[in-house]
Amino acid sequence: MAALAAEGPGGAASPAVRASVQAFLKGRIAEGRRQAEAMLFSDGSGLGCARRLSALQDEVIRAILDFAAAHVFDAANLSSAERMAVVAVGGYGRGALAPGSDIDLLFLLPWKQTPLGEQLVEYLLYMLWDLGFKVGHATRSVEECVRLSKEDMTIRTSILERRLIHGEPALFAELSARFAKDVQEGTGRAFIAAKLAERDARHAKSGDTRYLVEPNVKEGKGGLRDLHTLFWIAKDFYRAEREEELVAAGVFSRGEAATFRKAADFLWAVRCHMHFLTGKAEERLSFDIQPEIASRLGYNSHPGLRDVERFMKHYFLIAKDVGDLTGIFCAALEDEQAKESPGMVMGFVRSLRHRSRKIPGTLDFLVDHDRITVADAKVFAKDPVNLVRIFALAAALKLEYHPDALKLIRRSLRLVDRTLRENPEANKLFLDVLTDRHDPELHLRRMNEAGVLGRFIPDFGRIVSMMQFNMYHHYTVDEHLLRSIAMLSKIEKGAFEHDHPVSTEIVATMRDRTPLYVALLLHDIAKGRPEDHSRAGAKIALELCPRFGLDERETELVSWLVADHLIMSMVAQQRDLGDRKTILDFAEKVQTLERLKLLTVLTVCDIRAVGPGVWNGWKGQLIRNLYYETEPVLTGGFSQTPRAKRLEGAKAALAARLADWSAAERERYIDLHYQNYFLTVSLDDQVRHAEFVRAADRGADPIATVARTDAFTAITELTVLCPDHPRLLSLLTGGCAAAGANIADAQIFTMADGRALDVINLNRAFAEDADEMRRAARIDAHIRALLGGREAMPGLIAKRRGARGPAAFAVQPQVTIDNQLSNQFTVVEVEGLDRPGILSDMTGALADLSLDIRSAHISTYGEKVVDVFYVTDLTGMKVSSESRIERIVRRLTAVFEEPDGEATSPAAMRSDRAFGIRTAQQ
Repeated sequence: MAALAAEGPGGAASPAVRASVQAFLKGRIAEGRRQAEAMLFSDGSGLGCARRLSALQDEVIRAILDFAAAHVFDAANLSSAERMAVVAVGGYGRGALAPGSDIDLLFLLPWKQTPLGEQLVEYLLYMLWDLGFKVGHATRSVEECVRLSKEDMTIRTSILERRLIHGEPALFAELSARFAKDVQEGTGRAFIAAKLAERDARHAKSGDTRYLVEPNVKEGKGGLRDLHTLFWIAKDFYRAEREEELVAAGVFSRGEAATFRKAADFLWAVRCHMHFLTGKAEERLSFDIQPEIASRLGYNSHPGLRDVERFMKHYFLIAKDVGDLTGIFCAALEDEQAKESPGMVMGFVRSLRHRSRKIPGTLDFLVDHDRITVADAKVFAKDPVNLVRIFALAAALKLEYHPDALKLIRRSLRLVDRTLRENPEANKLFLDVLTDRHDPELHLRRMNEAGVLGRFIPDFGRIVSMMQFNMYHHYTVDEHLLRSIAMLSKIEKGAFEHDHPVSTEIVATMRDRTPLYVALLLHDIAKGRPEDHSRAGAKIALELCPRFGLDERETELVSWLVADHLIMSMVAQQRDLGDRKTILDFAEKVQTLERLKLLTVLTVCDIRAVGPGVWNGWKGQLIRNLYYETEPVLTGGFSQTPRAKRLEGAKAALAARLADWSAAERERYIDLHYQNYFLTVSLDDQVRHAEFVRAADRGADPIATVARTDAFTAITELTVLCPDHPRLLSLLTGGCAAAGANIADAQIFTMADGRALDVINLNRAFAEDADEMRRAARIDAHIRALLGGREAMPGLIAKRRGARGPAAFAVQPQVTIDNQLSNQFTVVEVEGLDRPGILSDMTGALADLSLDIRSAHISTYGEKVVDVFYVTDLTGMKVSSESRIERIVRRLTAVFEEPDGEATSPAAMRSDRAFGIRTAQQ
């Protein structure tokens, strides 16, 4: 760089020389990053990569400062007032950087800034910004650093991680000495409390789970920031710089220190690969990049698990290790200070108000600050059943867990062997935990986090931290199972009486709770295997239930529930419940009223535990309707709520809510709807529809729409009232597609006066309700233009913008034609990759095939759409011709494989393809 100083006509300060220096540095930085990425691929060390990038950044900063001092400002001999230290702080101060990390710098002064100092700082900052770095900076004296660190924990944490890059060593040493004496000394407890509270707030913001399937590698639970929090506390409280010093202090064992290094190295590797791949500071491990990151890290597919699923399972196991280390670390801190309250990190105080007390009936465990703990370090070695008993006692006494106990449990996992798994008392104690009436999820979660659950039930251990690479499931498999248990417990306590009245009533009158709890725990236990997980899970249930102490009848019941745990959800959402054969076929599968009741509750808990926004009132109504329709079939005609009585009651309830209408108007409106409407639509929605139809009838416009938003379920509901005709559904869904809206669900009702009342649920696209309502207004305009003939579908759809679907996923299209599911209709089931406008394309294709859609059942499972249509030909008959069935399958498959030319595409389609006719080339 010195040679570059002499090139410009105006000297080193000239723009030409500055541009040459910048170009030179850009080349060196690019080459350094290429080498760092290549070494990351070769040695796989994330920490090694982060340290290389930090060292590269150090050299860039030193080179710029040296060049500026020697050639730009001619400041080779600085006065004592002009000497400063350039200090790396924050993450950069740790000596580890990801490719997209911010560069945090502290310009440390002896006292106030000088003109030369300002010039050097300005030259450095502008050069770094021009090189593309994001730089955070502060210019302070030692005194200011000390004062601000006392006032602001964020500044204190930043300066805690300090490292001299360039400049005056004595000034840096003065800061270190003053910081230790005036900031750290005597304030350790306050710092610990602040950092742990900050961590808890961060976890709460991200959903308080480390098992989100698109985790934030930096800020999420179990991510790098959690490791940084441990590092900060270690450095502040124990004055430790490395993991080995924590081993010497008795905080970690050597194995735990190795786990710390392994977790940090893995998370840094993932983060660096993410930054290199995306070219930016991407911290969210989204579906779009998970497959590529898995490939970069060298994962391969195994039977039942794709490479990306194996990678993500490893990620979540590492995140769990981070959680374990946090628990161990907190236990060590409690050896120094007592917590203020159990289960919450609100601060550390000395307290003599609560002392350890004995638990009646056992000498092995004590209660310390409302947390169960061990009486000594040998309680598990002398009786391994204690590894299960501690959780049963905690559940029975409503206690949390002392970190000392959890640490000893983790260090005693080798004792969970075949002998313990087959011990009758241990299994009885486990069932006590599983069926605890207060909070079974808490104790099962602690058991899982401690590693006991996966060892006590090895099949459960196989699905710990296992993710499913799709957009439907929001959590890992084990997290989903624990959340389903939590939902059942809440229903049992009456917390969801309004949302789930049938389930609440069933659980309240249940003779034996155990089979349902066991079935929920096991319903997805066989995920990740080559065979169907429901059937494989049923076999596991047949093996486990006798071990748990269930009798033959209970074992058979649990096995059946696991084998068929998806059937009620599938029938409710994908079949026409107004078709009598649907109900009879379902009743034949279920066979007994007890099975129906337990399956109903299991289905609700299963769907509710999938993730936020998956459950909605429409699904609840469908499940209740299926239950009410099936109950009399299984009881030989007797039902506490016969269909006719429910229909009569539904009409009476609506009439009561419309009491301010005239009797004639009320009766006329109720007669507009067929019985299926009253049995599938909630009363509140019926009242809204009534007011909507009434307002529309008072106007002259034959087309009416109304929209409402629901931020909680991330759904915007669009209700349309207009004259019915064969291609109506295609036009309505096309109007939605033209606005880039993705349909999550649709309810289609024909009225007695020839009009259709259609309710379409759209996935929310905007954070603000006002934006959602503006989109709904655009959809309304599109629908009116299509129905009024002012716009043709291809032209309108051609104007839309937006992606075609989740590029990270591949779903093989499947089309099934079934004439056995209904006595009146042919059932067409279509499964494939979702995209905006897919429903319009499918319904348009059915219209091209001269099929009349009698009912449609729309289901979206993340990136996959499963749509079921009950159809007839134009004469009202089933489709029975094999050649015509073949044409239907070919045509609907093409909707997914060759979308160009469909209703939502501006391209034209050949007539032979439109009608599913096989050509000579095919």
